[in-house]
Amino acid sequence: MKAIKLLLERYSHGEKQTIGNLIGVSEVGHSVFSCDSLELPWLDNQSNISCIPLKTYKLKKRYSKKYGNHLHVQDVEGRTFILIHSGNYYTQILGCILVGKLGFINNDDIVDVGSSRKTLKRLMNNIEFDDNGEIELKIINRL
Repeated sequence: MKAIKLLLERYSHGEKQTIGNLIGVSEVGHSVFSCDSLELPWLDNQSNISCIPLKTYKLKKRYSKKYGNHLHVQDVEGRTFILIHSGNYYTQILGCILVGKLGFINNDDIVDVGSSRKTLKRLMNNIEFDDNGEIELKIINRL
């Protein structure tokens, strides 16, 4: 069973980053995938320095040499090329969403995500796109 929609639950908002849990939900409402997410802090949706607004978005599959297969968040007001991709540190994010497993990699006392490439590959293998080649992403706060 594959996920037909994704839910991003943000649960920690800090000065440098936002931490959440990305869940793949099946047609019958069961969780079929889960991982940690790392985004920039909320700074009024400003390009390259803020996470995106709470909303439901469409995602499309995208490929690049840098990230391989990943997801492109569609129709983010005032923003372009918001992606769900691999990476480890908040300094690697320009408004996008990193996926992986929370931890401390570079000893700066700021949470990072490890196993990011492996997690992204697992995510891509566990989602089912609709007839338009899209999947839904709903972003909420869980505070």
